[in-house]
Amino acid sequence: MSDLLLLGLIGGLTLLLLLTLLAFAGYSGLLAGVAVSAGSPPIRNVTVAYKFHLGPYGETGRLFTESCSISPKLRSIAVYYDNPHMVPPEKCRCAVGSILSEGEESASPELIHLYEKFGFKVFSFPAPSHVVTATFPYTTTLSIWLATRRVHPALDTYIKERKLCAHPRLEIYQQDHIHFMCPLARQGDFYVPEVKETERKCRGLLEANDAQTDGTGTEGADTMSDTSSVSLEVSPGSRETSVTTLSPGVSSCRWDDGDTRSEHSYSESGASGSSFEELDLESEGPLGEPQLDPETEPLGATKWPWEPSTPEKGKE
Repeated sequence: MSDLLLLGLIGGLTLLLLLTLLAFAGYSGLLAGVAVSAGSPPIRNVTVAYKFHLGPYGETGRLFTESCSISPKLRSIAVYYDNPHMVPPEKCRCAVGSILSEGEESASPELIHLYEKFGFKVFSFPAPSHVVTATFPYTTTLSIWLATRRVHPALDTYIKERKLCAHPRLEIYQQDHIHFMCPLARQGDFYVPEVKETERKCRGLLEANDAQTDGTGTEGADTMSDTSSVSLEVSPGSRETSVTTLSPGVSSCRWDDGDTRSEHSYSESGASGSSFEELDLESEGPLGEPQLDPETEPLGATKWPWEPSTPEKGKE
């Protein structure tokens, strides 16, 4: 009888533990619906203090911790520029930091000096007229893990089905929600100087390699054309040709020369560059003038296979 009682107690405790874990997961957002829509941005123009990170996105947790430790009451923000499914982890680029001010409010000079003292840089993001956006509950640290595995695939599907140019990807940790935002306009204004610098270096290397290839004579080129059934016409002077050649089915969206990104940046999947004027704008609120000037990069992935970063809870 004592053995049966002991087994019953063990079974009861195990069941109680499972129910507790399920309740915790539900509270963290396991059962929360993910609604993706297009419309007004969740935030206005902001000034941010950030650090640029080149490497696996899973290593950005320390940057969240560092920015939160300087001023825990500020909202955290992260901007992801590359598709981690297509770009090697060591080459993925992002910016992580804190929002210093929003809208007409000016950032405190003392706050700016404090962040700069710890190696952060200051940059301003505009409020685009239209974005693709989604929201997820932010109640526990587990919420971040769940959000990255549920929201990003939903964003991928929405953007792909509507053939949009939406990039880069922003995460804003605001009170008890995580806001995900993909600008449909003014995308170039969301690219910090370090990203554009890496693009310039990359183009320089491509141009140098192209010049070296041209200097080897036509014999090697003739040999390649005779033995290869695929044309590798990747001219560094024509980004559109490069993207189209290496990634069939890519959209024809464009961006300004100053808005430079790699062809594996996070944009859309198989898009043809539909204007957001064709969208059924589901978010309410005043929208700005629909002026869109993006370019596309292939998405090609429906998941973000990296471990989520963990900004500290209770920043605001």
